[in-house]
Formats: sequence, C-alpha cells, structure tokens
Amino acid sequence: MKIDSITLYHLSMPLVSPFETSFGRETDRECVLVEIRSEGLTGYGECVATRDPGYNYETTGTVIHILKDFVTPLMLGRDVKDAADFQSLVSGIRGHYLAKAGVEMALWDLLGKRAGKSLRELLGGVREKVEVGVSIGIQESTQGLVRSVAGYVNQGYARVKIKIKPGRDVEDASAVRREFSNLRLQVDANSAYSLDDAQILKPLDKLNLLLIEQPLFEDDIWDHHKLQEQFETPICLDESIVSPRHARYAIEMNACRVINIKAGRLGGLSQAVMVHDLCLAVSMPVWCGGMLETGIGRASNVALATLPNFILPGDISASDRYYARDITNERFMLNSDSTIDVPRGVGLGMTIDEDALKSFSLNKLSFVATS
Repeated sequence: MKIDSITLYHLSMPLVSPFETSFGRETDRECVLVEIRSEGLTGYGECVATRDPGYNYETTGTVIHILKDFVTPLMLGRDVKDAADFQSLVSGIRGHYLAKAGVEMALWDLLGKRAGKSLRELLGGVREKVEVGVSIGIQESTQGLVRSVAGYVNQGYARVKIKIKPGRDVEDASAVRREFSNLRLQVDANSAYSLDDAQILKPLDKLNLLLIEQPLFEDDIWDHHKLQEQFETPICLDESIVSPRHARYAIEMNACRVINIKAGRLGGLSQAVMVHDLCLAVSMPVWCGGMLETGIGRASNVALATLPNFILPGDISASDRYYARDITNERFMLNSDSTIDVPRGVGLGMTIDEDALKSFSLNKLSFVATS
C-alpha cells in the first residue's frame, strides 16, 4: 500500500465520570487519532497515550513528536505491505510502542478494507462476541466503591476489576467480596507496591480473586517471580510486558500466571498476536486490557479478543461506560450475557463522526507525500 498522507488528531474527550488509578485521576481523556490514506482508502488507528506520563513514559506530546518527526518521514510515499513490513521499517526507533501501535492499527484497518475482510478475520479470530468486564477506578470511599460495583453489576457486567493503591486495597476488595460473593473479581495495582511492602496484600489470597494485576514496578519481572511464589492468587503482568521477548522472560521465570495483552503497550496488533501465541503454547491464559479507548481503539480490542486464548473477560466495556459522545458513529453495547458483539464490517468496521472529531480536536497535523 503506497502511503499517500498521514493526519494526526490530538483529541481531548470528557469522560462520563472521573477515572482514578494509583498514578492519577482523569476527568478528560487525551489521545491521538491516526488517519492514513492509501490508494483511495482511509484507515484509522488510535494511540492510547494520554496527557501525563503515569502509565508509562509516553504522552500525547511524545506520540505527536515521534510520529511527526520520525515515523511519518519513513512512511510517506512508501509502499508498506503489511504490519511486519511496518515493524521492520520502524525498528530503528527505540521504544515508543504506543505511538507505533496507533499507526499499525490504521494499517490493519486499511488492509481489511483493501481485502474486504474484518479485522477479526485478518487476525484469525474464532468468536463473534467476546466476554467483557468493567474497570472501576479508586472511589472516594469504600462504601462508594461498593455502590459503584453494584451499579455495574446491575447493568449486566459479570466481571469487575477494581483499582487499588496503598491504603485502599485489602479493605476495599474485602468489602466488595462481602457484598458480591460470586462476582468474578480482580484487582489492579498499576505498579503501586514494592516487594518489601507487597505482603500487606497477602489477605487478598482469601478473597477468591481472578488475579492481582501488576502489583510491583512497571519494569519488573524478577520480583514478580518472587511474589508469585508467595501467593496462591495468580499474579498478572501488564506494564512489564512491552514485547514478545518480555513475555517469554515472564513465562520462563514463572513471574506470573496470567498476562494482560494490550496491543498499544506492545507496539501493535502483530506483537499482541505473538504474545497470545506464546502464552497459548504454555497454556497461560490471557485477557485484553483497556486504556479508555474511543470506538476506534475499542473495535481493535474487541477483534483481538476473539483469538482463542483470550479466555478471561477483557477491560473493553460498552461505549457509554466512558463517553456520552464518541468519535465513531457506531457504539458498542453490552449484551445480557456480559459480552460485546464483534464488528462485522471491513477493517475495524467503524466510521468516523466528523462533527464529533472536529469538536474534540485540540490540534490537527497533516502530512502529504510529495511524489
């Protein structure tokens, strides 16, 4: 596919309600939408970096810098055949996986539109709907958390993840478990603990949790191995797994029993599929994490979660969980069995609400091939 133009939209979108984790609180979500035109077709991708360097070092500012000054010059006017070709093209750019993943997503959208196939078909997915859960940020009080969980359970979510941090961990999780004895429940620390103080989490072993996600440092694998030895509850790695190579390290070290796969964190859908396949080979379950995506990123997540080893519910959720108005004309709805339907249209299967895109855009940068 010859790349004719690339346009970057810096977006800021109001959330339905504030979302708080161990590293910060968001009331509006920033991201970067990537639009690539090739041979009369248009593909869209979402860079899930946000305004602040909390989840990792990337921000909307670094994404725009890397794409504008490094990725775009490599691509304009060039014939980019597929995702593997793109990964080879940007291999000299160290890190910046969220930036790369947004571009690769747009290429997959183009590939699907050119081939007349959905992203699910291109990836080899095996499901027409995927099981999902909801992620709940840290609330003002434990009682408020229990009320929030109740609200989402009443909406039909059969799996709930709650965010934790020191001082808001065991008590919160225990309160939710007392109220919902059969709920599929998991917790996410977003790297808020060290190995020395993680023992305060040991009572979580008695709560029948699905998993404890990323309790230790965002770049750690070895100490998670030590921690997993002390816990019956599966440890799940998220931030630590930034490549298929890191997934292999974690598997070989017995650092976890579950991996959260985020295509953005890994640098693209192609890399996410590699991690899925590594885990499948050793019977380690995976699930699809979320980053408060718009309909574009959500469609990509849903398609990815149709692969066979995604046997735990993902943090995908319905569109109205986060946005009263999205940038896509299509919206994802929660089914009565806590699933979401997979788009059947070509590529991502999504179309852009141009008025919404214009309304939420802070800036727009366009680059056109000169020959």
